[in-house]
Amino acid sequence: MSRKFIFIIYFLLAAFAGKAQIGGETTYQFLELTNSARVAALGGTQVALTDSADLNLPFHNPALLHKGMHNTVLVNYVNYFADINFGYASYARHYKGIGNFALGMHYINYGDFKEATEVGELTGNFFNASEYALNIIYSSHYKRLNYGANLKPVFSVFESYRSFGLAADLGVSFGSKDSLTHVALVAKNIGGQLTTYYQDGNREPIPFDLQAGISSKLRYAPVIFSLTMHHLNHWDLANSEDNENSLENMYEREESFAKQIMRHVVLGVEILPSDNFTLRAGYNYQRRQELKFDQRLSTVGFSLGFGVKIKRFRFDFATSRFHLAGSSNLFSLAVNLNDF
Repeated sequence: MSRKFIFIIYFLLAAFAGKAQIGGETTYQFLELTNSARVAALGGTQVALTDSADLNLPFHNPALLHKGMHNTVLVNYVNYFADINFGYASYARHYKGIGNFALGMHYINYGDFKEATEVGELTGNFFNASEYALNIIYSSHYKRLNYGANLKPVFSVFESYRSFGLAADLGVSFGSKDSLTHVALVAKNIGGQLTTYYQDGNREPIPFDLQAGISSKLRYAPVIFSLTMHHLNHWDLANSEDNENSLENMYEREESFAKQIMRHVVLGVEILPSDNFTLRAGYNYQRRQELKFDQRLSTVGFSLGFGVKIKRFRFDFATSRFHLAGSSNLFSLAVNLNDF
């Protein structure tokens, strides 16, 4: 099979899997995918939520790894589009006097492909494509300041083309005295490729993302509001990085200043009618702008979900509207082994 054919497939998949945010400009874009049903229901990314029992949160901000997650097992599964599926599994432990540790595996499987020649003739052979990232998370705290790091070795394979990389997330979280409000800052995917997909190839950038967020629980109502600003390192999300600083775009902005800010904002709300049941909703303006049809806006960019706790088990579900063609459904299951 020709290299040209393989890499056309690769770049199409990378752009598709990048949450419609300036996709196709970096490699390992699966690192941006949300695999937590809770976070997906809240718009796709939230970095300031504080929940001592939700092992999904350290994936988005390592500072949120809490000792209350000790001896918890987590499994996520996402049924994506076009036979693509991805997921995440993790386990956490707390060591007194040292800190909190978690080990996780993030993967995406793009499915099977039919092999063809350069002129499009099928050979009868098949090949697959997949990517993996090991998550090694550590966190600790100083008074009301929590800090953490996530080291992520990455392996990517597309047919016979393979690449290794190394990324890291660094995060902090600070809580108010009454613990109702938390603010956070995260630098995600610091690093790059160690080996390229083919010999003597150029090293491609990975999807670095600087995020800041805030979450606040109402004092007299069971409601939590959360807001995260993503891609703060790339201001103009309506244009690629190559065109962002061009003279044409500098003087001819198609969007207002307010809309450019909104592209960075992800909003979420949780309603807790009881200790064991939660309703969630979120809105991602950037996703809506990239994937909407002007003739029919529909609910693209919105997401919904719920969470249920039954003794030692925690189950979360979310559905995110990416496009008129369909939605993505996410499932999360966590088990607290301490209760056994």
